[in-house]
Amino acid sequence: MPYSKFTLEEVLTKFNLTLVESLGKFNNLPEVTPSKLLEETLEDNVPLAVAIATEKARSELIVSPILVAVRKYLNKEISLFSGIEFNVNSDLELSGYCDFIISFSSLQSIIQAPVVVLVEAKNDNIKSGFGQCLAEMVAAQIFNQDRGNQISQIYGVITTGTAWQFLELEGKNAVLDLEEYSLKNLPKLLGILISFVS
Repeated sequence: MPYSKFTLEEVLTKFNLTLVESLGKFNNLPEVTPSKLLEETLEDNVPLAVAIATEKARSELIVSPILVAVRKYLNKEISLFSGIEFNVNSDLELSGYCDFIISFSSLQSIIQAPVVVLVEAKNDNIKSGFGQCLAEMVAAQIFNQDRGNQISQIYGVITTGTAWQFLELEGKNAVLDLEEYSLKNLPKLLGILISFVS
């Protein structure tokens, strides 16, 4: 079963996870000022992506430039993968394609552990992505463990490009931040994303 087939309830049950809902869990992280280039890019891209109104447009025109800016901010010491196959364990049905994966490795040729952030772009319904994103996070946890990298937290992001929600997985405990963060507060979004990988 591909990641996209998982519901939130199925992931929690199948992998014996405990879900905690927290409002504003990531709200107090320091903000990061966006570059002029990112601001100008989004000024042009956001209206276009919203008008096209597809998941692909939002992913390419909004999400991708933001994640590339995060990578640039961190001096390209992280890797960023887009639309890549991430087959971790077919017996557990943890296989399929991920919209975006961020790893602590600077190599771009292959995904190396530790995988720390998984980002799922959705057209208009963030809630529909919770199960898929959490399944990918469980896969990242297993991927890291299989390679001997003990990363305590895996982060997940579900976004329409203009609205963003975040998850954290540590052991068997998953935290869903119920707050929707808006693209209108780009420094807040950048601060959260950069904190996940720095």
